[in-house]
Parts: sequence; C-alpha cells; structure tokens
Amino acid sequence: MKKVAYYILAFIVISSFTRCADNSEKISQNIEVQNFVWKGLNAVYFWKDQIPNLDEFKYKNQSELNSFLENAGSPETLFESLIFDRHNTDKWSVLFDDYITLENILHGISLSNGMEFGLVHESNNNTDIFGYVRYVFPNSDADLKGITRGMIFNSVNETALTVNNYRSLLFSSDTSYSIELATYNTDGTVTSLIDPLTLLPDSFTLLKTEIQENPVHLTKVITSGAHKIGYLMYNGFYSSFDGQLNDAIGQLKNEGITELVLDLRYNGGGSVRTATYLASMITGQFTNELFTKEHWNDNLQKQFEDNNPELLVNNFYDALADETPINHLKLDKLYVITTGSTASASELIINGLNPYITVKTIGTKTVGKYVASITVYDSDDLGRQGANPNHTYAMQPIVLEELNKLGENDKDGFDPNIALPEAYGNLGILGDVNEPLFKATIDLITTGGKFNSLPTFNIGKPITGSKEMLLKNTMTVDKKLMLIPKF
Repeated sequence: MKKVAYYILAFIVISSFTRCADNSEKISQNIEVQNFVWKGLNAVYFWKDQIPNLDEFKYKNQSELNSFLENAGSPETLFESLIFDRHNTDKWSVLFDDYITLENILHGISLSNGMEFGLVHESNNNTDIFGYVRYVFPNSDADLKGITRGMIFNSVNETALTVNNYRSLLFSSDTSYSIELATYNTDGTVTSLIDPLTLLPDSFTLLKTEIQENPVHLTKVITSGAHKIGYLMYNGFYSSFDGQLNDAIGQLKNEGITELVLDLRYNGGGSVRTATYLASMITGQFTNELFTKEHWNDNLQKQFEDNNPELLVNNFYDALADETPINHLKLDKLYVITTGSTASASELIINGLNPYITVKTIGTKTVGKYVASITVYDSDDLGRQGANPNHTYAMQPIVLEELNKLGENDKDGFDPNIALPEAYGNLGILGDVNEPLFKATIDLITTGGKFNSLPTFNIGKPITGSKEMLLKNTMTVDKKLMLIPKF
C-alpha cells in the first residue's frame, strides 16, 4: 500500500495563490500564465528561499502580486527571472508552452528521424562543430536509409555546422533535413566525404515522424573464461517500459549471468520509480530497505516530516506497480558505462547502490544532476486534472534533491574508475566485445583491474546530444499536491 500511495497520490497541504472571488483581485487573462508560473514556483521550487520575488510575504494580496506580474514580461521572461543561478546551480528547470509535448518527451515520444547523435567542437576551433551518430532507433527513417553508429557529419542542408546555427538546423520544427557526411581525422578535424560518382558531398535526407523509443536498446550475454557477462544498454528511465525492462533482466537471469554491464552512456534519466525498480532488479537482497530519500524545500519538507515522513523515502521493491514480481539478479557488483551524457536517474542508480554493493564505472565523468522535478500544471492542485483551459503551459521545475542511504549525492558527477572517452574515429559496434568501452569493462571484470583497450584517438570538446536538446537531463517523481488559498 505504501508504494501505491507514494507514486499514485500523495497529498500535502501547501500555501499558494488561487483565483480569488473578490472582483477587485481577479487575475486578468493577459497575466494568467504569469500567475501560474509564480504560483507553481512559489509552492514547490527547491531553491525558493534563494529568490526574493518568490517570498510569499512580499505580496500582501493578489492585487499586489498582479502589479508585479503586469511588469514581469512574458511567461518565459518571468520564469527565467525566478530561477536560481541558472548557469551553475539550476541548469534544468524548464517551462513548456505545450504540455502535451512535455508529457510525450517524458515517455520517450518525440518527433524524430531516429538518429541519436552528439555534437562536438572541432579541435582548436571555437566555431566549427560536427555530429557523430550514437545509435539509431530500429525501423526509423534513419535506420531504413542506412544511417549507422559512428557516421560523422559536418553540415546540414548543405550548410556547415557551427555553434551559432546548429539549433536552427537540427532542432527546428521542420520535418526533414539532410546531413552531409565527413570523416574524423586524428588531429580532431573533419573532412567532407565526396561521392565519387557525383563529386558532391555524400548525403542523406532524413524525415521525422512521431516515435516512441523503447529504452531497452540491447541485451546480450558473452562468456569469457569463468565469467558469464550480461550486457544491457538502457537509454531512458521511461515508466511505460518498466515491464520490458523487467523482462530483459529476467532473460539475463535465466541465462545465468555472473556479472552485469549496465550501459548508461547516453541515458539522461527519467522516472525515480523506474530507477528504484532497476536497482531492485540488479539486487533483490535488500527489499524494503532504503534506496534513496528526498529533501524538498523547507516548507514542503516540514509538512512531509510532520504528516507523512514515509513518503520521503524510496525503498527497494519486490514487484512493479501492476504487482508483476520483479526479476532479481542478486548481484554484489555492478559495472556501469558512463559518459558526459549520463545523468539524473542514471546517476541515482550509482549513488543509491553505492552503500550496498560494489559499483564500478567505466568511461567519462557523469553530469552531476542530483535533483528531481515534477510536472506542474495551472490547476488548483498543480495537477493535470482541471488545468486552466485558456492555455497549455506547464513547468518541469526542480523540487527536491535525492540522497542515498548515507545522506550523500554527488553534485559534480561521478568520476569513472576507469577513464576512457568514446573515440569519435572508433566508436565501435554497441554490444560488441571489441567496442572500446565494453572491451575495457570486460577486461576489468576478467583481470580485476588491468585492461587492454583498442587504440583510440579523441580530440574535440563535446557540446550536447540530440536527447539533451529535447529536455534537459531529467529525474522525475510522481506526486500530486493539494493547495489551499493564501488570499
């Protein structure tokens, strides 16, 4: 009953503004969205106490708040003005003008051609950039047209990629674009590939359609001596696929794996509940013990502690929400492949399991996102039901930090036990024993510390990835809040 209450409906009373009956304090339509933005952040924002304009005692009534909102600019301008230390501390809170798009992204649904890619600076060059294909969704347009992992491109729609134009070229609302291929050189530069028949750049035109990504991208088992190593590439903590994740772990369990390599190199996070499920699948010997605990802003934290302190903890599970038994591997070691795109719920796996089992990481440093968010709508309880029909704005603000059993998290990201960046000129095939990061992990497992990776060369500073541009690295909790009026 506890887990159902926690993830389905957790009521807590908090102070905020609601629409007032007094005609003198009505909210005009031109500031309805601004009122929602202020109300929502005032109620739940984690760093609320750091923002003077979110102090509920600053405005004595709705009329005073209205005066502030009338001069606050657009909803987006107001939202940004209420975010704490945007470039260093809160890099993740977002405002969407269409909550359907937001909801879809949180479930792995987006308008996509199926090509997931990273963007990188050319060496010693602050302007020119190139893209590299990380992986491709099965049966997507990119897949059907022959796009494969490791391809390099340096122009889009026959326009050279730069730090100034990549957003408009790759992330616009257009439903198609072309990429022109290139090769990666050992000095970190790229050279356009020319088709010998046409003497034109080798290119592909890719079409976007609405796609839902299955995050369980690849599972396999390899045997090396006495080791039976399971490999799972998992690309997003999407709750819609909890059953498929459990099935994948069950398959590995049935094949008798002795070690698990969890590939989270491109996993930017998602549901805390799903992360707790995965941690429970990896283990199984800690059911009902504390996986992680939450800390909200001071107002909410006190009310949780006074009324429902058990709702602040996430314990290891033995079943999914639909009561399907969880497949437990009961491992005492875990090997995780990480990069600078590994964030949020992915980091929660590492942090939450650290007090219980040995966790070894291979790759590069993770992002360092230790905080989680909820989806906030313009309704009396900030939930989806009863949302204001006059607009479709919603927010995904940071509302809490996650801590492990020892009260720890890592705000700077987890440093790898074995540091090995992906090599843009030698990405390898995911799941193949010779793919550099997987090979290094196998070597670590089989030799206990030594590894003999393939030669790599890797010059150029990463910028972002295609998924990171859709929604900044996410870690979400599912809570419904009850409000009472302030005025």
